[in-house]
Amino acid sequence: MSLSAKIAWDDTVLPFQLDASDIRGRVARLDGVLEQVLKQHDYPPVIEALVAEMALLTALIGQTMKLRWKLSLQVRGSGAARLIATDYYGPTDDGQPARIRAYASYDADRLNHDAEPFSHVGNGYFAILVDQGEGTTPYQGITPLAGGSLSACAQTYFAQSEQIPTRFALTYGRSQTPGEAAHWRAGGVMLQHMPKASPFASGEGGSGEQGLLDAVDLLSDDEGENWTRANILLDTVDDLELIGPIVTPTDLLVRLFHEEGPRVYDAQPITFGCTCSEARVRQSLSIYSAKDIRTMTTDEGNVTADCQFCGAHYVFAPETLGFEAKDTSA
Repeated sequence: MSLSAKIAWDDTVLPFQLDASDIRGRVARLDGVLEQVLKQHDYPPVIEALVAEMALLTALIGQTMKLRWKLSLQVRGSGAARLIATDYYGPTDDGQPARIRAYASYDADRLNHDAEPFSHVGNGYFAILVDQGEGTTPYQGITPLAGGSLSACAQTYFAQSEQIPTRFALTYGRSQTPGEAAHWRAGGVMLQHMPKASPFASGEGGSGEQGLLDAVDLLSDDEGENWTRANILLDTVDDLELIGPIVTPTDLLVRLFHEEGPRVYDAQPITFGCTCSEARVRQSLSIYSAKDIRTMTTDEGNVTADCQFCGAHYVFAPETLGFEAKDTSA
């Protein structure tokens, strides 16, 4: 892949369809976006890996969001990694990039830096929330954590909550090319069987971990053969093909699925973006009384707030906050 082609595909999600298999999918490449997400915090490597995987999942899943819709992914666990949260904001207009942000909360003294990143999550749940905007009720789905990775948890979520067979093949890590500093890159492929009006589920319960539904529980024999074939083909992908820069996403699809009739659509560009602002912070504090605001005031006589996603720092005069705030506009 040429340098110009590499740049063209970085920080994009390419949707596609396999016409011979009734399967849709997406190919994602994250470069500068992931670097921006992670540089906001000085995470230990095991937490960086979890945030990188979650951000990549968010980019792949979020590509279906309509204009101005918001997708939020959240993992809460009992381990050292207490919370991993991401947001995907659909483009504001056609042709504009989507925006993504992410952060993690963790107990530093409980981390085992030699252990697998996912082992720090423990028991908990995986949740997806879709906000369609003002005047609508957000949709939320929750499933228990199951599997040995965040991508496995996402696969379980789609099988259990949406009854859509889903598969992820992801890779991520620090990458370095000659003449450049080391930085984070990630790439992945998402496969989904086309949704059905009446999902097929065999037997009681599921064949997955904890009796949860698995892809094989949702497909008839013919559909199962198509799904198995596509997954076997995806199993042949290697990390360098997923991350690039040797193989373009279109060439990757031809290499993997040429007999399945891959058809690609317009790629969706992605950028790092945070929606925090002084006005939003003021709004969030407007429910508090002057007495409550005093308990938040520092020794220096200010109220401060920090954005967990982008690290922005806000400083306010306490008398200008809360529902008893003085009007200082005059």
